[in-house]
Amino acid sequence: MVIKMRMLLIHSDYLEYEVKDKALKKPEEISEEQKKGRLDEVLAVFVSVEKVDEQNPEEVVEKAVAEIKDVASQVKAQNIFVYPFAHLSSELASPDAALKILKAIEEKLKGEGFNVKRAPFGYYKAFKLSCKGHPLAELSRTIIPGEVKKEEEVPEALKKEEELVSYWYILTPEGELIEVDKFDFTGHENLKKFANYEISKSRIAEKEPPHVKIMLEQELVDYEPGSDPGNLRYYPKGRLIKSLLEQYVTEKVIEYGAMEVETPIMYDFEHPALEKYLNRFPARQYIVKSGDKKYFLRFAACFGQFLIKKDATISYKHLPLRMYELTRYSFRREKRGELSGLRRLRAFTMPDMHTVAKDLKQAMEEFKKQYKLSMEVLKGVGLTPDDYEVAIRFTEDFWNENKDFIVELVKIIGKPVLIEMWKQRFFYFILKFEFNFVDNLDKAAALSTVQIDVENAERFGITYYDEDGKEKHPLILHCSPSGAIERVMYAILEKQAKLRNQGKKPMYPLWLSPIQVRVIPVSEEYLDYALYIAGKLEGARIRVDVDDTGDRLTKKIRKAEKEWIPYIIVVGENEKRQGIITVRKREDGKQYEMQLEDLIKEIKQRTEGFPYKPRPLPLLLSQRPKFRG
Repeated sequence: MVIKMRMLLIHSDYLEYEVKDKALKKPEEISEEQKKGRLDEVLAVFVSVEKVDEQNPEEVVEKAVAEIKDVASQVKAQNIFVYPFAHLSSELASPDAALKILKAIEEKLKGEGFNVKRAPFGYYKAFKLSCKGHPLAELSRTIIPGEVKKEEEVPEALKKEEELVSYWYILTPEGELIEVDKFDFTGHENLKKFANYEISKSRIAEKEPPHVKIMLEQELVDYEPGSDPGNLRYYPKGRLIKSLLEQYVTEKVIEYGAMEVETPIMYDFEHPALEKYLNRFPARQYIVKSGDKKYFLRFAACFGQFLIKKDATISYKHLPLRMYELTRYSFRREKRGELSGLRRLRAFTMPDMHTVAKDLKQAMEEFKKQYKLSMEVLKGVGLTPDDYEVAIRFTEDFWNENKDFIVELVKIIGKPVLIEMWKQRFFYFILKFEFNFVDNLDKAAALSTVQIDVENAERFGITYYDEDGKEKHPLILHCSPSGAIERVMYAILEKQAKLRNQGKKPMYPLWLSPIQVRVIPVSEEYLDYALYIAGKLEGARIRVDVDDTGDRLTKKIRKAEKEWIPYIIVVGENEKRQGIITVRKREDGKQYEMQLEDLIKEIKQRTEGFPYKPRPLPLLLSQRPKFRG
């Protein structure tokens, strides 16, 4: 049995905290007084309680207290601050078990004569501390009596990726290839942030990005304490947005010419082709055991589509042959410190298209088309080239042989891009691009991507028959025209957070707004007319609801503003008598008197060409539950 707890012990001049918000749905109950706290001349003990600690909590408490006492005696500290800190572990105990262990540590230390304070459990907290800085001021402890936990299996590709030497440049639309440190970033500040992020390769999220607060406030998405970290729950409005995005991207790819398929989420770890591919793809896998066999959860749709292509009879006449799946879900066991709201997850939805091309010329033609397709897809969700930065990655040989092609890609986007070049090919691809969103914390996340794969057709036994009837291995393009759906949601919300910081009103694209119109009667007397208006809108396939609560009119309008409702219709005596509507438009903040038919026409024009789904919540606000306390 492995018993393990992680602790960070910092001898400090002081530690103080302030509760900001709930981190768990049911956090520890606390008084007003407990929402703030401070101790001076203190040994701060940051603690992560892990799942295995639940097997023998008494021993964990005993050993933790012994370690804390030992350090306290060395630094001569009488004051101890026990601080719950989930970020030291990726295998956390259940909230109930963790709280019991933390309380037990607190009580046992008090019994040993220490002055002890404990920060509340289950909350986001701001804290300040002043580390004393002497040799014993910063210590960490891991309690492991018994057998040592095995190191996590890490694919060879991940290990080797860390050793890879990259050469970084900026390529301009004029064809100038300039070393990053010699490029003048004036007017390209976002590109500079992106380049710094890529070159540093630091993926750890030190702070919570703004989109997390938005997704929680808007009741879109939430953390799921009952699952592995990086697996989220979607409330009705969030599910609607995600579902519409899934449908939109799928329609665009099928319109482009792809055939939709469905493949398993679990694969045999010992399948010879899959085993080799795992060691070429830099991702950590979830491992599942069934009987004596070991399986892994997919991290993309590659395997399933490759195995279909292997069994298919393909002629050169069929090429380029495009196959597509929306993978709900793909799984990558990212490091806990890298998990960050919707930006980086362990379970995500990936639109994944793979194209068989007969040769490099055809592959490059497809690459350019899919590059343009990706720009078009992002434009539809409200992201233009001003909102993302481009990275193009290739070997030195590919650059020397195809400079004009790469420069043409830069001309299409119309601004300088980041280039990563390698002396030799390490990955299974020879060319790759990504559109990367840089968020409010200067972290970047890849959205759209296409790669030209030169290895896997042979590895998986995929062939086609050429004009002479000879069997040949094709090239394969990997394409996600949007990137993970969750990443798209992240980019939309982060963009709106940027706009809000600039004093502008945040908005969803109209076709993605969970509620497109809210009808507000000035009093209960006009509820029937409000319902009549809502019925007309709903009949026109517009998502509408009615605020029938007893709140004052100003509060109802403020509530709709907080939910980013694009159109607010207020109805009273004047509107009912004249058969008109008074509309407040979020986009310009102005109020208009108009005919209902004109509003319907306006909304239909603005959402034409995009998918539609019905309202995700009850029509009347009085009938809706609150999903977050």
